[in-house]
Formats: sequence, structure tokens, C-alpha cells
Amino acid sequence: MSNKTKHLSVAAIQLNNTADIDHNVDATVNAVKQAAEQGAQLVVLQELHRSLYFCQVEDTDHFDLAESIPGPSTTLYGKLAAELGIVIVTSLFEKRAAGLYHNTAVVIESDGSIAGKYRKMHIPDDPGFYEKFYFTPGDLGFEPIQTSVGKLGVLVCWDQWFPEAARLMALAGADVLIYPTAIGWDPRDDNAEQQRQLDAWMISQRAHAVANGIPVISCNRVGHESDPSDQSEGIQFWGNSFITGPQGELLAHAPSDDTSTLAVELDLSHSEQVRRIWPYLRDRRIDHYQDLLKLYRD
Repeated sequence: MSNKTKHLSVAAIQLNNTADIDHNVDATVNAVKQAAEQGAQLVVLQELHRSLYFCQVEDTDHFDLAESIPGPSTTLYGKLAAELGIVIVTSLFEKRAAGLYHNTAVVIESDGSIAGKYRKMHIPDDPGFYEKFYFTPGDLGFEPIQTSVGKLGVLVCWDQWFPEAARLMALAGADVLIYPTAIGWDPRDDNAEQQRQLDAWMISQRAHAVANGIPVISCNRVGHESDPSDQSEGIQFWGNSFITGPQGELLAHAPSDDTSTLAVELDLSHSEQVRRIWPYLRDRRIDHYQDLLKLYRD
């Protein structure tokens, strides 16, 4: 990003997916166009937005949803980005080779080219989120992607719980942290437990903004998706997509029960001002952090 460009209009699109892929794609494209009409220069899409969240079950047929990069989705969103003159952060099920798949975010430049990609590094394996069955952990590291609107620190969902990932993106010069996400409640959890989970999710990501002095864009899906195996009550994706400034201040916040397009203008010059007052990077004691390279201190 040039020194003169300090303001960035961004949008995060929160949608309710269905089993109809064409419907999902059409809804996403329409929402991107509407965001661009509102002035967005950067549009962020939710995790695996092309289909239902298929990781609720382990089923080899779901590998048919995967696609190559470049491929159909990058071609589609490349044309859309070029048509609108915007940068798009999209998310797809990447087929790298037969038997080798990733959960991958792709950044499309405003001329339609692929600016870069990020392969999800932290892969969960929990009831309803059987991602280790589908996704090989990423091998591209934590490298921001340079675009015409700045250096984007793109991470994906489960990555959002790990401060190390956010810090490494910030240390590499990211102007903003971006989290395409698919997270929700087990409908069997009571209201108090659901609130604790949602609060923890937002607190963690807002803390990444604070600790690194840069904005955060977190884009989740919304709506109920049934468990194809009928072994659970499915997932109620909790929406609540949000955008923060560099002190974790909420600039935009979506509802828990409806689709939404969040659109705000980020003042990137504010990040530098915040870092001057709160110089966490200056005061890091890297000479005493060796134990962070251990899995656990026994």
C-alpha cells in the first residue's frame, strides 16, 4: 500500500448456505456486487462459502467438492474482482493432488489475478468439525499477501484461537488480520454455554487486534445446517461477524440470526498511532521466548 493510501473501505459478507451450490454462488456474487456498490475496496467471504459445511461427517464423496487453484472458483471471482475493481478474499476446498487437499483462502487482486493463497495451518478434529479427515495442514506458513490495498494477514477459522498465528502475520508486516470462519453452536448447549463460547470467540480475536495494533475482519456464516448422519442436531452457525480497529474496538457487528454485509472504512494510519502509544513489538523479550518452540513444558 502506498504511503498516501491510509483509508480502506472493507466489507465482510455473512450468508446462510444451502445444499444448492448454484444458489450459494449466486447469493455470494450478488452480495459482493452490493458491497462494491457501497464502496468496498476489499471484500471478505466466509469459510467454505460454496457449499454446506460438509465436515460434520466423514464421507469420501465430499472430496468431489474440492477444486484446483487456479480453477472454477478462482476464475469466477477473478472475473468478478476485475469487473468491480476490488480485492476479494475467497475460501475454497483445494484439491492439490489426488488424496491431498487443503482448506485454502485465496486472495484475488483487483485485476482478477491471484495475489496469493493461505492454506489453513491449524486443523480441528472435534464432534461436528471433522476437518482432519479432509484437510492436510498448510505448508505456506504465516505470510501476509501483498495486494493493491495493503498486506493482508489471512488466516482461517481455527487459526483464530492461536495468538502465535496472529503475531507472526503482524511481524511480517500485515496491515490487517482476516479470518474467514465457519463456527457455531451445538443446539443442545444451553444459552449460558452458548454465550460463553461466543464471548470467548470475540474476545480472542479482539485481543489479536489489541496485541498487534492492527484491525481484524472476522467473517462467519449463519443459519442451521443439519447433520447428514443424524447423530447430532447439526450446527447452528452463530453469525456475529465483526470488524475491529487496532485497539479491538468494534466498528461493525452482524446479528446472530440473519445474513448481513458489514461495511466500514478502516483508518490504517490509526494503527501506527496506536503502536506508538502501545509499543508491544518494542518490548517483546525474544531472548526469553525459546520455550514457545516446545509443545509443552513438562
